[in-house]
Amino acid sequence: MIDVATTWQQACTALASDDYDTAFGVLDAAMQEARKPERARIALRLASVHALYGDAAAADVGSALREARTLDPGLREDPLYLALSAELDARTRGPDAAPPPPALREAADPVARYHALAALALAEQPQAALDVHLPLSELPEHLRWRLRSWQADSEEQLGHAQEAAHLYAEAAHHAQGLNRAVMLQEQAALLLQLGQPGEAQQGLAQARALYHGHDPDEGLNLATWHYLQAQARLNLGQPDEALAAIREADRLERAHGDPSYGVALVWGQVMTHLGQPEEALRHFERALSLATDADRPYAQHELGVALLDLDRPVEARERLEAALADPDYPYQPEVLADLAECDYRLGRLPEAQLAAEQALAQGAVVPASLVLGSVALDYYHLDEALDHYERVVREAAPQSRDWITGHQMAADVMAQQGFRDPAAAYAHAQQALEYTPESDDWHGTLQDHLKKAEAMMGQRSGRMLN
Repeated sequence: MIDVATTWQQACTALASDDYDTAFGVLDAAMQEARKPERARIALRLASVHALYGDAAAADVGSALREARTLDPGLREDPLYLALSAELDARTRGPDAAPPPPALREAADPVARYHALAALALAEQPQAALDVHLPLSELPEHLRWRLRSWQADSEEQLGHAQEAAHLYAEAAHHAQGLNRAVMLQEQAALLLQLGQPGEAQQGLAQARALYHGHDPDEGLNLATWHYLQAQARLNLGQPDEALAAIREADRLERAHGDPSYGVALVWGQVMTHLGQPEEALRHFERALSLATDADRPYAQHELGVALLDLDRPVEARERLEAALADPDYPYQPEVLADLAECDYRLGRLPEAQLAAEQALAQGAVVPASLVLGSVALDYYHLDEALDHYERVVREAAPQSRDWITGHQMAADVMAQQGFRDPAAAYAHAQQALEYTPESDDWHGTLQDHLKKAEAMMGQRSGRMLN
């Protein structure tokens, strides 16, 4: 006689070690020997295991649920049946799916509550998913990391990136092997969003050690690892290492699947940082061809900036206006600032100033201030220009291109003012010179400013001593 609880425990033991073949073997063997009522309940447990495979196993989940209700029509009201049905519906219809019955969220069976929570997350009801009370200790081991992953996904849907990153870290702690690597990579992706590339790199180092080349599913996940590594390296100011990583991501994608929008976009960003705008443009155009509707404004924006780098403001404006037309695009203030730069390049100073002021008011402080500084210089409003460039220096990331530009321009404006504050002019010139290559035209100009500011400081010091 087959005992359903014992059979399920045996399957869970195998699943805790990611031994799916043994788990399915235990459940299938029990299906062959059990009586009809027990077979119906084992079919439900089979549906639960199939559901772990996500969208790819939707047909198997549906088949197991049909078998369960055929063997025992009374199971249609069973909490686990209802929860699995709701999860399947949410996988198929997303936010249009009927939510699981409220009573399921307090079901006695924790596995039923787990699948109800998954259904809510898939149906884009993240807060409802997070409200399901489900202590980790109540679940079988194989569902514990998955619970934290669903909760992280829900926090991410709510825009709570830091909370989601913590939950992915906890998911990684409870997972093993490739699953652990994937959770560490999910955490790293969020840390990159949060502007923490160093912390992301630490997580990626842990994930990389979990790839051994034995699992056939490693290929595309390793491509994702290199994609994230490229972003981390780029954000840490290491574009050459980023280029090597994104090339490997592209190679792995092509070997194990299809080229992706994300890899093409990051490759373009790397080429921009390496000062190769023509190459960047080619990758951004490929990203646009691969983009979904939701991703298109990101690619259009990057294309616009690349065209600006190539001094093609008319074409850039067309791309930037396409990005701005999407009301859901989160970087609209930055697009406005880039449009202001287009207007400036086209000699439309009043339009450039208006767009830049709007961008500044909406939070795009650095790019808007650069344009406003340029406009003020053209009007020879030197004090106003200096205010804008000093704002750039304060707000831009240290050693970034904008930060260097801010120092260069501040030093140059102070020179035009006659070095009224030679110490400040010297400081700006010195900071900019440290990160300006000798081949750059700015290098000689900055050296001249440095010498003149130093001479002015010496003269003032001499007068004070006398």
